[in-house]
Amino acid sequence: MRLYLGIDTTAGRRPFTYALLDEALAVRECGEGRFDEVVDLVTARAPAVVAVDAPQSPNRGLMMRADVRRRYGLAADGKGWRDCKVCEYELRRHGIGLYLTPGDPARAPTWMQMGFRLYAALRAAGYPIHQPGAPAERALLEVHPHGCFTVLLGRRPLRKDTLEGRLQRQLVLYDEGLDVPDPMEAVEELTPHHLRAGTLTFPGLRTHDELDALVAAYTAYLADRRPARTTAVGDPEEGQIILPVAPEEFKERYR
Repeated sequence: MRLYLGIDTTAGRRPFTYALLDEALAVRECGEGRFDEVVDLVTARAPAVVAVDAPQSPNRGLMMRADVRRRYGLAADGKGWRDCKVCEYELRRHGIGLYLTPGDPARAPTWMQMGFRLYAALRAAGYPIHQPGAPAERALLEVHPHGCFTVLLGRRPLRKDTLEGRLQRQLVLYDEGLDVPDPMEAVEELTPHHLRAGTLTFPGLRTHDELDALVAAYTAYLADRRPARTTAVGDPEEGQIILPVAPEEFKERYR
């Protein structure tokens, strides 16, 4: 039984959130852990593919190269888009926002630096970076949950820190076949009685961190079991982001 792990990183003040899926898309585990605890989890569970919500490395200056800039119709000596990764430029070009990764790791925010450390630890544990089109017993890949939900929806999702944004994301995962509760059942709790009594709860509705970890794990599953339903964005020399969408269905612009 091959397992698929998604990890939503933090800056270290809060624990990481992780989700573990099996081949039937059943949620085996969904929880939180500190850096060392998550690395130990990988060692103990030995998932086939691990997907991490963080850049795998600083940018390598590819967007400063004249040949790369010409590839995207940018002026070779232009000042825009010079301090970012190719994958980040490509996602922004498709209407998918994300943070830009500097070339100097010391300038990267703490959560990115934690990501760099995590990739290094997982590579040391025997997880090579995923190579699209090259099946492997184990693999490690970079994902961007906002981008994952965007391509699965076909449009930019609602804010993840809102109730409707969480409902929307969980509905996407439910429709994709993940073993998560139907979020529409949680809405049934939204009654005048519960509102007046202050007893409103949403049983079965995942937190936005859990939803990010789950879509990361789902992307890991697709990369392993249904690679034709994934698109690698960026340059392999610098690091690619994997999206859960077939290349022919990847829209030119998401709105």
